[in-house]
Amino acid sequence: MIPTLVIALREGVEASLIVGIIAAFLVKEGRGDAIKQMWIGVGIAVLLCLGIAVLLEVVGEQLPQKEQEGLETVIGLIAVAAVTYMIVWMRRNARGIKAALEGSAGAALARGSAMALVAMAFLAVLREGFETSVFLLAAFQDASDTTAAGAGAVIGLVAAIAIGLGIYRGGVRFNLNRFFRVTGLILVFVAAGLLSTSLHTAHEAGWLNQLQGQALDLTWLVQPGTISGSLLTGMLGLQPTPTVGETLIYLLYAVPMTLYVLWPDRLRGRRRSGHKRDAPRPASTERAPAESPA
Repeated sequence: MIPTLVIALREGVEASLIVGIIAAFLVKEGRGDAIKQMWIGVGIAVLLCLGIAVLLEVVGEQLPQKEQEGLETVIGLIAVAAVTYMIVWMRRNARGIKAALEGSAGAALARGSAMALVAMAFLAVLREGFETSVFLLAAFQDASDTTAAGAGAVIGLVAAIAIGLGIYRGGVRFNLNRFFRVTGLILVFVAAGLLSTSLHTAHEAGWLNQLQGQALDLTWLVQPGTISGSLLTGMLGLQPTPTVGETLIYLLYAVPMTLYVLWPDRLRGRRRSGHKRDAPRPASTERAPAESPA
């Protein structure tokens, strides 16, 4: 439940933020006529994303067992790639995302192009919706309780819509940088668990037969059927008896990504400013004025 809730909440907030800023700009500039077009674009994007998710699920059910495991592996890898891109992009742009979006929206309105804003909303929802569909599909495949996973997704989406409405109406103020950092940290471990699961399904599909020996015995910590075990599996992606390959791929992803997400902004900024300060200045091409004779 927790992974699907975080996925839906984070992706929903990103899409709601973009749509809310665009809608506010249209109202502010007296272009309320374009809001209806914007919502039509948003609706089409949502339907396309739902269609992709349903298509992948139907295709998967029609395949033999090994091919199903292979498809789950591909979906899992796509989901990890999508969430990694999302974490890195938001880590770099979270602090200035609102100002950047307002600048882009303002430039589009200055050109008299309300349709450009509609396209921005459509593409934003399509991108976030596609990432959400693939990631949730992978999370559902990895979940032991699909009902709880579905409830988490619904709660996350409802909360994201409420936050988006609050931002649009100006009644919600919160630190976007901190929000995306905390959710990004959770998603690092969710993605690491999905990557480990993808390695397992790749073995079941007959694609990978190396590093299959048991590496750890975590049954004392991750006890199947218990609430704590479900939380550790859902939040951190831990398995009771991971193989050598699953353990390696988990650590190789989780450790550097955790450091990346938690790296302080002040150190990042200091390093960049240090590079700029240490950069050699181009030599001047101007000659010094000749001294007048005594």
